[in-house]
Amino acid sequence: MANKLDRIDRHILNLLQRDNRISNQALAEQVGLSPPACLRRVRKLREEGVIMADVALIDPRIAGRFINIIVEVEMVRDQLDIYAAFKRKMDRAPEVTQCYQVTGEVDFLLVLMVEDMEAYENFTREYLSTDPHLQKFRTLISLRRDKFDTAIPL
Repeated sequence: MANKLDRIDRHILNLLQRDNRISNQALAEQVGLSPPACLRRVRKLREEGVIMADVALIDPRIAGRFINIIVEVEMVRDQLDIYAAFKRKMDRAPEVTQCYQVTGEVDFLLVLMVEDMEAYENFTREYLSTDPHLQKFRTLISLRRDKFDTAIPL
């Protein structure tokens, strides 16, 4: 898909990644298109799934989520049904903001946002410690978030 994006599409996407509330008029001016042509391109990018969602990013502290935790998870064996069940379980866990199946010494990398350590302990009891297919997990607690960006350079 990236090869199908021309210079104008990339410019549009870079601007929308920084501010998706920009008016179509302002977006068209910045990329050098008429407003109708710009709107058609944005609609096409949405229809093709290039633009996956329009969301609002909020400060996690406003939601009471003060601690960012990274968890490395190792399963007992490599088995597709075990991985699929674990992914479904992580989809249901509201604390998990990101879940990656990875290569290397661990099978999954989780990113969590929790209120406090008690909330994390409750999460581990409910979702990790009781999983018979989970061999071990390791917790990394973030002291601070030095960089956070959702934009993908184009």
